[in-house]
Amino acid sequence: MSYTFKKTSTTPDALARYSRLLSGVFTTTDKFTPAYLRWQYEENPMGNVVGYDAFYEGNLAGHYVTIPVRYTINGTPLKGLLSLNTATHKDHRGKGLFTKLATKTYEEATALGYDFVIGVANQNSTPGFIKKLGFYLVAPLDVKFGVGHIRYDKETTYTVQPLWTQAALQWRLANPHAAYAFNGKNMYCKTDKPFVNVLLYHDYKAADRPIQKSLSIKLWIGLANNLKTTGAFIAMPKRLKPSPLNLIFKNLNANIPKIEKQDMLFESVDFDAY
Repeated sequence: MSYTFKKTSTTPDALARYSRLLSGVFTTTDKFTPAYLRWQYEENPMGNVVGYDAFYEGNLAGHYVTIPVRYTINGTPLKGLLSLNTATHKDHRGKGLFTKLATKTYEEATALGYDFVIGVANQNSTPGFIKKLGFYLVAPLDVKFGVGHIRYDKETTYTVQPLWTQAALQWRLANPHAAYAFNGKNMYCKTDKPFVNVLLYHDYKAADRPIQKSLSIKLWIGLANNLKTTGAFIAMPKRLKPSPLNLIFKNLNANIPKIEKQDMLFESVDFDAY
């Protein structure tokens, strides 16, 4: 088969095509609407989507995208990309399309001046990212759940952490597929489990947001050295996790040293699960 590769577009027709493909591949969610993709791909104040599409005889066969993020690494603000949506039509699987699309995406990212690509991969996709695309594993994300309070040790410093501006956080909260709540300075998202809320972000100044004073079971996913909890929280046993969530990193800038788990602050707000 001969495929044509094109940069990802954000026109209404293109978003409709991506919506059909992603919804056809990921049948357990209804989130991949054109409005959701427009929010992800075009409305991000840190920049537009960077990705590639594969076409066969004019039809969309494969799709892979990253979206811009900002991090401080060793005190220096850097431009990065979050590895995000990928889908291959069932008639075109086993052709190596994902690897080709990702490779083209990272070449484009390098040309645009991005310094790195970060992502959260499941157990099945992690080996491909590492062996074929030059990523390395930082660490599996920690998962804790329970009742009480979660806070971050203010004395702990991280050499690698996200750089969220107020505009970027406002965009993040505009996710058309999520419902958010606030308790103090903590930002939460409702999950599909009754009475379970996931902590997304720990220091949001939500003066313009309604405050929910009582939240039941809290879920925390991420990496944070010296995370503090009060009440009853436990680390989720591996056997109860549906799939390990692995934080992976690809260096596009030779000056970035290898990142270790203890270097990193990473929260649920920093990827697209909620």
